[in-house]
Amino acid sequence: MNRDERTVFSVGAFAIAVGAIFLAVFAIFLVKDESSSGAAEGGGTAAEAPAEINVELGEFFIKPATINIPAAGARLTISNTGTMAHNFEIPQLGVKSGDINPGGSATVIVKGDEAGTFDVICTIAGHAQSGMKAIANVGGSVAADAGAESDASANDGSQPVMDYQEMDRLMEERANQFPADTGGFGGQELEPTILADGTKEWKLTAEIVDWEVEPGKIVKAWTYNGMVPGPILRADVGDKVRVVLTNNLPESTSLHWHGVRVPNQMDGVDPYTQNVVKPGEEFVYEFEALEPAVGMYHSHHNAQIQIPNGMLGAILIGEMGIPEKMIEKGYTQIDQQVNMVLNDSGTLGLSLNGKAFPATEVYKMRVGEVMEVNYYNEGLMAHPMHLHQPIGWITAKDGVPLETPLPGDTINIAPGERYTVLYKATDPGVWAWHCHILTHAESPEGMIGMVTAVVVSQ
Repeated sequence: MNRDERTVFSVGAFAIAVGAIFLAVFAIFLVKDESSSGAAEGGGTAAEAPAEINVELGEFFIKPATINIPAAGARLTISNTGTMAHNFEIPQLGVKSGDINPGGSATVIVKGDEAGTFDVICTIAGHAQSGMKAIANVGGSVAADAGAESDASANDGSQPVMDYQEMDRLMEERANQFPADTGGFGGQELEPTILADGTKEWKLTAEIVDWEVEPGKIVKAWTYNGMVPGPILRADVGDKVRVVLTNNLPESTSLHWHGVRVPNQMDGVDPYTQNVVKPGEEFVYEFEALEPAVGMYHSHHNAQIQIPNGMLGAILIGEMGIPEKMIEKGYTQIDQQVNMVLNDSGTLGLSLNGKAFPATEVYKMRVGEVMEVNYYNEGLMAHPMHLHQPIGWITAKDGVPLETPLPGDTINIAPGERYTVLYKATDPGVWAWHCHILTHAESPEGMIGMVTAVVVSQ
């Protein structure tokens, strides 16, 4: 390329560059003009867009305690920083997040056109009573961010939530309801049908029913045979077991035998060991009871929803028996056996055997009697169970007898664990029995959730 050609090329490049700059400037002015025109016609400016507000859920709080929703409305990002499922609901406005698992989040829209002050709660049974309440001020002029900052420390315990006389009245009133009558009773033993070859057959139907967790608190429970917990299945070592599962749910399911030795193809983990049991279908589980077990049966399909909502039950094979060292201590016979299934999430919430205080079952003993308790944790977090008297002796863990029984008045049961414990009544009275995570058992309005009692008489 000679010098004249280079000169022509440079002039052309410069002209192109100037033209590009001109077009860019023109585009900027055009965008500004269109934006201004849209605002003038009511298209809305950035200032009028819904506010973005972050809300945190945990055990057991909603932060901020006062959520200020401006007139333009707000988009709320609900984050669960706790260790169990929670949800967010403004019942009067029909705003619902659905259950949010630990570490998860959800988004809800709150319109600002219906001004007022509205209650915000977690609707999982027992959670609102444990402190998961807040207030939504809708349609006000206070900035959402300012409200979040000013209210983040509300309900921090520095101020009483009510005067002590009112608290005393509410606590006594609630305590006097125990044991309250509610519809439905779970965990009843289901007698098998004995087939021609001696096989013990049980029929389980997965279905959704209305279940009264506590007086007036009726939820949609996902059940086996319409009860929570599902029926107790009891077999002897050497029995041939046959369970026919019928799925009447709106979604697929499967049935896992937790802590029970079964062939792999009967383990109930779709799609690896079987196909899913679709709505309207049946599946037959067959196995030999090869060894003693304190087992659970529960769903293994969408289990984080199906199990907390009630799809769980106990299966017992053989007996744990009384260890020799306990016989030496005077534990000569088992007078009654109790299965206690712990839950903390789903539609059931904080509950014992599908019921929340004051609807939990009261247990009765006479001085000198021995009660064998099988604790089952079907929840999402550990629960330290505490019986005020008598002392407990742990004789088996997950259905395996301990070589040396261990004493414990507070026994921590993690999710999926089973503990077998012997209690011998020693002193008359009404003895409280509860989870020792205090927010699982008490609120300013009285006892809640995972509380019951043992009544010991002479």
